[in-house]
Amino acid sequence: MPAAVVEYKGWKEGRGCGYCGSERGKVSAGMWAHSMTVQDYQDLIDRGWRRSGKYVYKPIMNQTCCPQYTIRCQALHFQASKSHKKVLKKMLKFLSKGDVSKVASEEEPMDSHIEDAVPCDFPYKSESQVSQSELTPLGVDHTESVQNEDKDSGETKEEVNVQKVESDSLQICAAKDTPVPGEPSHSAKVVHAPPKPGKGADLSKPLCRKAKDIRKERKLQKLLQNQKCTLEGSQLPGGDQAFLLQNSKPKTNQPKTIEDFVLVSLPDDARHKLEVRVVRSSPPSSQFKATFQESYQVYKRYQMVIHKDPPDKPTINQFTRFLCDSPLEAEHAPNGPECGYGSFHQQYWLDGKIIAVGVIDILPYCVSSVYLYYDPDFSFLSLGVYSALREIAFTRQLHEKAPDLCFYYMGFYIHSCPKMRYKGQYRPSDLLCPETYVWMPIEQCLPLLENSKYSRFNQDGKAVDEGRLKELGRVRVLHKRTVMPYSVYKKRRKGPSDEANVQQYASLVGQTCSERMLLFRS
Repeated sequence: MPAAVVEYKGWKEGRGCGYCGSERGKVSAGMWAHSMTVQDYQDLIDRGWRRSGKYVYKPIMNQTCCPQYTIRCQALHFQASKSHKKVLKKMLKFLSKGDVSKVASEEEPMDSHIEDAVPCDFPYKSESQVSQSELTPLGVDHTESVQNEDKDSGETKEEVNVQKVESDSLQICAAKDTPVPGEPSHSAKVVHAPPKPGKGADLSKPLCRKAKDIRKERKLQKLLQNQKCTLEGSQLPGGDQAFLLQNSKPKTNQPKTIEDFVLVSLPDDARHKLEVRVVRSSPPSSQFKATFQESYQVYKRYQMVIHKDPPDKPTINQFTRFLCDSPLEAEHAPNGPECGYGSFHQQYWLDGKIIAVGVIDILPYCVSSVYLYYDPDFSFLSLGVYSALREIAFTRQLHEKAPDLCFYYMGFYIHSCPKMRYKGQYRPSDLLCPETYVWMPIEQCLPLLENSKYSRFNQDGKAVDEGRLKELGRVRVLHKRTVMPYSVYKKRRKGPSDEANVQQYASLVGQTCSERMLLFRS
């Protein structure tokens, strides 16, 4: 499998922030990814990175004005809220009856805010000028000879084996006390603070039940007790006997799932037909190429109407670099999803016309939402919320074939920006600790964020970043088309030292990725 090749661009400070309006408050690190495996990107987003096209960036959390915490939803355990079900029902009414009642949605469209996905013009102004030939390593024999050059330090070429979850990973994902990839340590001392009013359901308590259902259950228990006390051959009153027969049968009185809404059969005389197609965007499939222009026109209208872009701004070139280009290599695995891993567009076709497109990455452990754009004429359908729910359902569908794939990543959660808190309404969900890179339930994080916009979620003071950089010399470097450890490159390098830059890069991506990805050096 080809290795990832990246160019580290360093920190960028003093940029404008679209969340708080600060002119110089945003701080992030970034790198150009010429190519990247899906496992590399999975590991990077589990350390707080995120991609925009081929540019991969990470907010410097303790310095940026609006800290952006990676958030994931536990898709297998997700239960739609009342407002989510309203959106699903609204779509069903529109499809079956043509109902266009325009009810304002309380939730923002998933990743509709341009600042969430595009940090600024910086990545495009700094786009790589390196030729493709320079990025192609020479033969393996030459690479191996260089690996052994630094004999004093004992550098050897090592293959990093990605640990795979066993075949019982369905139980691993569902079991409360069993860790999954990237799961927080259960030894962490965390304050179990109940959510404040208005912060969502308390997941530690049972689901609320209707008073009517409680009364029926009490009556049933009373009748069953009376039945035990009656003489053999005697009869209960007719009405009570009918009630008992009707309610003594086991019932699965479970809340409706997303699938109950999206997989329901529409009547034959339904007014509209909705079809969801998943097409590979990188490398572009034939279906993607055939629908490119139509998809671009939807994006252009979306940017002009929703984000007030001028007519000349959303160019095809910008659309391609931002939403179509991806560094992720297309991969297929025997125990992976049938469509494979990589970058895709999930197209929503209404009566033969594209009305929305969800840009997603399918990775070893998750579906990662990148962006959503839609035809503004259909804003009344709350397509941002609807598409997020469909993507959660899609994650569950992929899990059936790929047991490791359990989560739905929603990008960044920004507590300091009230209009960006909507992602926290997809429960149960976790936030990534910005210091130890373990996942913590959002209910435990919210009280901390109320006190401070930047917070270490892992309350175990002794816990450290297990994936931190330990050996700088083992960082893999691509120099003059030759792969070598940094310890060898450092001896060969002429000119001023770049150790501080490489140290910064490796500290942010972690030891594992720094040994697996190739850091380009000119």
